[in-house]
Amino acid sequence: MLKAVVQQGRTLWLCCGFLVFCCGSRMMWREFEYEHYEEPNGGQQSKYSGGDYPKMSDELESKSSFTMPGTMAEVLGIEILELTPDRVVATMPVNSATRQPMGLLHGGASVALAETVASIGSWKRIDDPTKQTAVGLEINANHLRSKREGIVTAVATPVHTGRKTMVWDIRITDEASKLICISRCTVAIVDIQV
Repeated sequence: MLKAVVQQGRTLWLCCGFLVFCCGSRMMWREFEYEHYEEPNGGQQSKYSGGDYPKMSDELESKSSFTMPGTMAEVLGIEILELTPDRVVATMPVNSATRQPMGLLHGGASVALAETVASIGSWKRIDDPTKQTAVGLEINANHLRSKREGIVTAVATPVHTGRKTMVWDIRITDEASKLICISRCTVAIVDIQV
């Protein structure tokens, strides 16, 4: 069983990054439990205190694109189009869920998109995802151009792929390939403690 708890303003590793994308924003900043169990058909599911969600698997990766139900990525409309160890591509609509009050793409939505693709890319590179997971450690972003509507596309490529940390370069562009945001995300690879 894996726990993440906020105590005296400090969070354990598993409160940020990958589990935020994986478990959804409602799981952020509160105690939860996470465990794996086997389905009768041989598939693996993960269960946490907020309910069930599907674990990323070869079945999801084999589709031409996929979303992540029950997560912040679903709320923002993020769709994964390509997932390889050396490149992750995802899109996100610019709509009421991703705009700030002035009607522009919210910088936080761009950062959420960037961390989502970096975390998924790191997860894809882990040798044994039943024993380790990827969690966001640090992210920065420069917002270079505003956008009011349409779709943005994030392309993440690894800059460094170590055993304990990975660094990703993420470029978010519009439909005309104009750069909207550039981000760098460091992801920690941590052991899943059962």
